[in-house]
Amino acid sequence: METSSSKSELFRQLPSVDELLRSAEIAPLIEREGRTAVTDAARALLERIRAEIVAGKLDPHGLDLALSGTREGVERELRKALSYSLRPVINATGVVLHTNLGRAPLSETALGHALEVSARYSNLEFELENGERGRRDVHVDRLFKRLLNFSDASDVSTVVVNNNAAAVMLALNSMAEGGEVIVSRGELVEIGGSFRIPDVMAKSNAVLREVGTTNRTRIADYERAINERTKLLLRVHRSNFEIVGFTEQPSLEELVALGRKKGVPVLEDLGSGALVDLATFGAAGEPTVEDSLRAGVEVVTYSGDKLLGGPQAGMLSGKREQIARIRSNPMFRALRVDKLIYAALESTLMAYIKRDHDAIPALRMMALSVEEIDRRAKALVNRISAPKLHSEIMDGESVIGGGAAPGSKLPTRVVALTCDGLSADELAARLRTNDTPIIGRVEEGRVLLDLRTVFEQQESAIVSSLQQIASA
Repeated sequence: METSSSKSELFRQLPSVDELLRSAEIAPLIEREGRTAVTDAARALLERIRAEIVAGKLDPHGLDLALSGTREGVERELRKALSYSLRPVINATGVVLHTNLGRAPLSETALGHALEVSARYSNLEFELENGERGRRDVHVDRLFKRLLNFSDASDVSTVVVNNNAAAVMLALNSMAEGGEVIVSRGELVEIGGSFRIPDVMAKSNAVLREVGTTNRTRIADYERAINERTKLLLRVHRSNFEIVGFTEQPSLEELVALGRKKGVPVLEDLGSGALVDLATFGAAGEPTVEDSLRAGVEVVTYSGDKLLGGPQAGMLSGKREQIARIRSNPMFRALRVDKLIYAALESTLMAYIKRDHDAIPALRMMALSVEEIDRRAKALVNRISAPKLHSEIMDGESVIGGGAAPGSKLPTRVVALTCDGLSADELAARLRTNDTPIIGRVEEGRVLLDLRTVFEQQESAIVSSLQQIASA
């Protein structure tokens, strides 16, 4: 154990920041990266060495080794300080809409369109025909009108805000501020990140009126709760959980009929928000936005980066009069999105217009067959030559994720890996340190890689990383 006097001696051997900056080996770094950045890196290096002395991790020999590598240490601190924190990763978890990994990946076309309109000026709010100020909504509202497939497109409008929680709050504030909103206790969900429907409602200045029980709510419960202060009936789609067994819930049509009878509009938080029937993609039972509007719902809110497969956004689609009211709310300006989101969303919607669902990465991943995934898994394993690494291809399940279609499981084939000398957690950690981090699952002492959510051009990086790990 180092004594206080021996530690003091080690501290005295440390150079000052100025001494490091004047050294010949650091001069090229200053010329390349600038004095300020190199000064910060040198200070960080010395602080780290001091911490190791305090912790008793360095003896005189260890300190000599540390000081002999000051250039490399400063370069390492520079890379750490100047590298981006937000980085691309390889999602090998099999969770298509992985919230922690950014949910729906965007198509190359969507990215290209976003680059095209953001690298220079655009007509975001400018009418090219008459040279007057325009509205940013028009770029996607025209596409939503076509996709929602109403005979009179003027009856339905759509506005866009930054996410679905914002869309719900804006709708509640616009349609029910100061009044009561009736909602089933079985729908008081937490929508992720500890954001709960009652909390969102409170911030909207609407008053929550709960009816029914967790598992059973009848139409009569809603009817008994309606009074002169009722401004809205709210239906929240259970997009991230299921209630099974002894359950009851009125249909959307029954709720709309009651609302019309009592003169109270219905708002539906659809959550994921599919634009087409996704049964063939493995998301059975997910209602579409068009289904809800045709049932008579006044306004539907939904996400852009879930089942729609576009950028993060919150859409409000509904009756023209209600959407106009929402758009005139001062809160709308605070929650609206920018040109990058509009461009990516416009491109994604255009793929739906063309019925080119393969152009939407999330839908393409959901549609992959077990046979195709098995073929890719076998090809990947065959490319790995490392005696320490042991692999097996086995049946598994992918999930849609992102709070969407909780009951839907997609059959898949996974690559199950073990490595001599490493636990499964250690192997998973090594994969995460790859230049492009590789994120898998750990189950029953093995690392599982599901290629459903891996782009084919990323497979070489997985092979290379596994080879390096097994050769270390």
